[in-house]
Amino acid sequence: MGLRLALSRWLRRLAGLRLAGSSLGRRGEEVAAGYLKRQGYQILARGDRSKLGELDLVARQGRTIVFVEVKTRQSVEAGHPAEAVSPAKQRRLTRLAITFLKRYGLLEHPARFDVIAVVWPEGQGEPAIEHFQDAFEAAGEGGFFS
Repeated sequence: MGLRLALSRWLRRLAGLRLAGSSLGRRGEEVAAGYLKRQGYQILARGDRSKLGELDLVARQGRTIVFVEVKTRQSVEAGHPAEAVSPAKQRRLTRLAITFLKRYGLLEHPARFDVIAVVWPEGQGEPAIEHFQDAFEAAGEGGFFS
């Protein structure tokens, strides 16, 4: 009984750490979605999950489908948030984007990948937002996106 209780407490604590750590990311995604709306984008999906992973935001600007990777940090001490979108991450996002376009019959639309970097120091009310349009090309797909 004591081991079960200890394990239960440890799992709750671990879940709490995950929620606390990911809440900054979720807040960053909310801020990024609001920013995009103010810029005239239509948000099509948030946190779109598939077996391959998750797309943070999918938006539309005119006819263009925009896949937006949001990276949120409290500081740039360990590097700029946008630097976290590695080549491996770009390949994964490319596969996710193609799956999304196929699923919703949007293959005829032009598409691109944007990155939004959010730096939100603890205790600061407003974050700094940087939007990198067309941040990278579809990885490994030989010009699939136009």
